Amino acid sequence: MMQFKPNLLTVALLAAGFSMQVLAAEPSEEKDVNKEEAANIEVITVKGFRTSVIKSLNEKRFGDTVSESISADDLGALPDQSIADALTRLPGITAVRTGGQASGLNIRGLDGDFVFATLNGREQVTTGSKRAIEFDQYPSELISQAAVYKSPKASLIEGGVAGTVELKTADPLRAAKEQNFTFNARGAFNDRADEVADANEYGNRLSFSYQGKFLEETLGVALGYAHLYQPFVASQFIGLRFNDAKKDVNGDGVVESISEGFEMQQKGGEDTRDGYMAAIHWRPNDNWSFKGDLFHSQFDSENFARGFRVKSLQNGTITNANIKNGSMIGGTVSTDGTDNFALFVVNDNDSKYSELTSGSFNVEWNNGDALTVSADISYSKADGEFVNGGTRAVVYQDIDNEIRAAESISYQLNDLNPASISVTNDYTDLSTLGLKEVGMWPYNQQNDLIAYKLDFNYQLDTAFVSSVEFGVRYSEREFNAQRSQAGYGFEFGHNPDNQPVLRLTEDMTSVVNFGGELAGYPSFLAIDFDKAVDLVNAQLAATGQDPFAPTANWSNNWTMIQSGAVNEDVLAGYVQANLEFDLADVKVTGNLGLRVVHTDQSSTGLQQVGFGLGEAITDEKGVVSTDYIRNEVGKTYTDYLPSLNLNFHLTDNDQLRFAAASVMARPPIDKLKSGMGSWYDDASTPGYKKYNAWGNTSPLLDPFYADQFDLSYEHYFEDSEGAVVVALFYKDIKSFINNFTIQPFDFEAAGFLVPDTIIDNGVEFPVVKDEGQYQTAINNDKGGYIRGVELAYTQVFDFLPDPLSGLGFTGSYSYSDSEVQFTTDLSGSSLDIPLPGLSEHVVNTTLFYTLDGFDTRLSMRYRSGYVSEQVAVETQLAFFDAETIFDYQASYALDNGLKFLFQINNLTDEPNKTYFGEEYQTGTIQSFGRQYFLGLSYSM
Repeated sequence: MMQFKPNLLTVALLAAGFSMQVLAAEPSEEKDVNKEEAANIEVITVKGFRTSVIKSLNEKRFGDTVSESISADDLGALPDQSIADALTRLPGITAVRTGGQASGLNIRGLDGDFVFATLNGREQVTTGSKRAIEFDQYPSELISQAAVYKSPKASLIEGGVAGTVELKTADPLRAAKEQNFTFNARGAFNDRADEVADANEYGNRLSFSYQGKFLEETLGVALGYAHLYQPFVASQFIGLRFNDAKKDVNGDGVVESISEGFEMQQKGGEDTRDGYMAAIHWRPNDNWSFKGDLFHSQFDSENFARGFRVKSLQNGTITNANIKNGSMIGGTVSTDGTDNFALFVVNDNDSKYSELTSGSFNVEWNNGDALTVSADISYSKADGEFVNGGTRAVVYQDIDNEIRAAESISYQLNDLNPASISVTNDYTDLSTLGLKEVGMWPYNQQNDLIAYKLDFNYQLDTAFVSSVEFGVRYSEREFNAQRSQAGYGFEFGHNPDNQPVLRLTEDMTSVVNFGGELAGYPSFLAIDFDKAVDLVNAQLAATGQDPFAPTANWSNNWTMIQSGAVNEDVLAGYVQANLEFDLADVKVTGNLGLRVVHTDQSSTGLQQVGFGLGEAITDEKGVVSTDYIRNEVGKTYTDYLPSLNLNFHLTDNDQLRFAAASVMARPPIDKLKSGMGSWYDDASTPGYKKYNAWGNTSPLLDPFYADQFDLSYEHYFEDSEGAVVVALFYKDIKSFINNFTIQPFDFEAAGFLVPDTIIDNGVEFPVVKDEGQYQTAINNDKGGYIRGVELAYTQVFDFLPDPLSGLGFTGSYSYSDSEVQFTTDLSGSSLDIPLPGLSEHVVNTTLFYTLDGFDTRLSMRYRSGYVSEQVAVETQLAFFDAETIFDYQASYALDNGLKFLFQINNLTDEPNKTYFGEEYQTGTIQSFGRQYFLGLSYSM
């Protein structure tokens, strides 16, 4: 019979104190055997990035699921901007860049709505309105390990259709030495900062960590702090969606579709993040273990966007149109000032302030034999405040009498390059540029989750099942959202008499010139937003009006509808058999389990009924409305999620894995809100009115469900360090969530309160409650498969003669395919688009080299084109062009613990590029610049 044993590399790592606890259990007898074997084998010394590569391979090798991981050496030696950047080097994992940095993750073609994340095994809430956590909130310096489970097991918390990302902070009792201290400091430079007015070229990063063991190594303490100050810059041209036009343009031809407009902007600002970590672990004897963990991160992103916004091109007078396949991609658009077409000078404040706190306490008891009991309580809290304010200024012939000037813009879209632009007016002249609109639209969210967990593990002495795990988990989650608004003036049309167009002053403005690829664009005036608000308040005070302050006011019912609370109580139980048996001469390990989950979800919000038939509710300004009622709507459901993981150890160095599972991911949390706007129209019965509602959210949504299968072959090299992995995956997703209009809809049967009668113009009408339309979100019946293949190859060329023996390579290729399609009209006509977030081809490679204290690597991340959301005036789906990102990192370590570091992110200054349907329908062209880092670290 074949005898399963670790290779020399594995034993060497175990002898060095490496723990594989993230992905595997820790039977004490096996650890003793490993130590005994290691004592008789020469230890292989590995350092730097090479160490992290080998550790990741061993975690994958000895894990009981299909998984990928990154070790602390990878993150600690040359820390990435955030944990998201590091995870994108793993097979099948990509990210959408936000501000040039990775934030949300896609796994195997599925976006963040399908990705579940934990910290130290506990569920994490997000600082936004989705479930997908923002990984840039987590400093890589404070994370000791990160794993991605691509196949689930029953003991894992449910929620990951795409996969589950598990982040881990340090366990001080597992530190290599009794006292460990690490300090990192580095400066940063962005080579595009000089193109953006008021941008700072330089940033900095600072971190330190301490781990200590006391009381004969029974008590461990870990502390960590990481600071980031990173200037943010971007130059961008943003084309907006194409609308159905059907417009004859003076003999130039018929325009079938025309862009809503476009933006030419400079973006800038400052990201400041402070992260803190603390952990204590007390193991007074072999029977008891007490752990406490605390993680806190505060991320302030103060960003501005300045430049031009061209809106409603179709409303102007069009001449010299350049038409391609029915789409107008160039021409001249003019107005005498009376049309709803304008070129605005915009100054937006897009700042966001986020705060995350996560803590837990765990008690574990072992009876000295086979039984282990673990009790756990955890808390996760996240707050996000999105400021979202801006000004709109236009050119006037007479500001005081609000007489707009004639204006004209000529443009030519240039496929995936910034458009050519020329204008006729001067947008830097204080005598003609008037402040027409000032608005603030803040959106604040709070997420709170508390969870209790009790787990049992019982070791068995059988030939088939090595141990049995079972447990129960209960969690309570609450999401609260507040959408506010304060508006002065209007974009189009005449302002109200009490809100005249305001004259700008020199002390609140400055002239800005475009640079880089946008250097030929016209200059404009940057307007200080705070001073613009002061100007508005002075005007309002002069007319006896309330100060300019955001509120959920009744005249803007969308702010009421987007506000509200969602509550989610989850009770889950599981049982899992950990398998270990022989099938002929092949050793088989793995697990078989079932997780049962009961969910009680509900939402409280404001439902508009109108006609003064609601409750007396007061807004922040003290204004009372009786047009709304407070509603609470929800549902309960129970899911049964079986899972199977089998690992066939064909030889000492070859494994075949098979996994199958039913999985689920709950809807985005903000999609469960119950707030609604309403209107009434004539019913089918004369003399009756029917109730209609809109909101595009629903507390009645079901989760995403999928059945998935994985098959992978892993070969680990015997005479060198490395492996080859081939993996196949298939996911059958049952449904997706779409906005949809249901008519007729029975509001009363669904639990919504609707008045029996209304009085309209003095006439009383009975209300029909089951005929109207409901603009909501639904689980459609159009699911589909996602399937693909992943190839991974890692090799340390230690068989080469020195000094080439320190050369190594790790890389992966992923192909994903899906039958899932959606329909969009953003290109001006109906168009089928692939599943958002899905890139057919993804390549990740790293070439690394280690020689004594020198460690260097060049990493490349490529993803083919995909569909995702571009953020413009409003979020719009667009096609993202393929992109290739190069990063270079190097370090040199001295024997005294001092290490010097150098790093370049986005080495080729790869931009974001999007388009609508065809490349000539230009979307976003956004450049972020290269980031340079230079610094040092010290360890003792």
